[in-house]
Amino acid sequence: MENLKLRLERENDCREVEMLTREAFWNVHVPGCDEHFILHNIRNSEDFIPELDFVAEVGGRILGHIAYTHGVIENDNGEKYKVICFGPISVHPDFQKRGIGSELVRYSLNKAKDMGFEAVCIYGDPRYYSRFGFRCGERYNIKTSDGMYAVALMALELKPGALQGIKGRFVESSSFEAEKEEFDIFESTFPHKEKKETYSQTEFKILSSLRYK
Repeated sequence: MENLKLRLERENDCREVEMLTREAFWNVHVPGCDEHFILHNIRNSEDFIPELDFVAEVGGRILGHIAYTHGVIENDNGEKYKVICFGPISVHPDFQKRGIGSELVRYSLNKAKDMGFEAVCIYGDPRYYSRFGFRCGERYNIKTSDGMYAVALMALELKPGALQGIKGRFVESSSFEAEKEEFDIFESTFPHKEKKETYSQTEFKILSSLRYK
């Protein structure tokens, strides 16, 4: 997209980015959304990586955002291998499908590589993230935290061979867990929006259900 600028998020961007995240995810995966609350929790978590917290803006208006956290792959012996994870990644609904999300992913992955991080694990749609080199977690013997392979669980080596010989369960930051009571309080500070069922929610349910041993 023309005149797109990527930069680190500033403290005074936080509320605007939370509003953006809410707009981007509203009624997409479930009626309503909680990704803006998860982002709020991430910023207050020790797993947050502020050096990889980027916004995309055009003419001073923030149109996209990506955040990263620390995670681990833990094997049956309790040994842990450090990885990083991104999400939520948000683009304003009026500006989606213009390459903003792709620019955020590519730019931040290059920065992560420069910082010395070796591997990334995420949950997402393979039809989108495979273009960045992500492959199914099963390829690297990586399962979900409850011991299942999942189509939506993907991994990327930033350092060639980084995941070779690694076998275990991907455990993401606890900041991705949204407590309902705390969420309700947080959500009450935002303008009312109508919750409804959408086709994308059906797609999300199907993708999330594609798990196997």
